[in-house]
Amino acid sequence: MPAIAFLVASFTVPERISVDPQSMLWLLPLVAAVAVVYKATKVPKIKAVHFIKEVVVLFGSIVIFMVITALVLYALAWLITE
Repeated sequence: MPAIAFLVASFTVPERISVDPQSMLWLLPLVAAVAVVYKATKVPKIKAVHFIKEVVVLFGSIVIFMVITALVLYALAWLITE
């Protein structure tokens, strides 16, 4: 019973992830998983080399878009607060 209570309690309290660069690296496995699953559902025939190339391109484009979005939001916040 204590194991079940611990498991339920772990879902009631959100995980604390800070916003330092080291913690932001945890986004990369999530982006990789999204890219693999998305391409696996969209590619009609999965050939290893072609599939990996498509996943890498999608992974890179998602990461670049996230970085650009973060920079724009940072600049916007800086302009508003200054």
